[in-house]
Amino acid sequence: MSVHGKKYTNRLIHEKSPYLLQHAHNPVDWFPWGPEAFQRAKREGKPVFVSIGYS
Repeated sequence: MSVHGKKYTNRLIHEKSPYLLQHAHNPVDWFPWGPEAFQRAKREGKPVFVSIGYS
């Protein structure tokens, strides 16, 4: 087990937003909005998908 007894924890675990924390144990390599996400997408030649929330 990893952080908080969950099988998977992504980088959203370090965020303060309750919405983002809901997704901290999704098996997806989520990035919060910021330079790291855009730098990685550019480096890997990948698009950026933005979620504006749905809960």
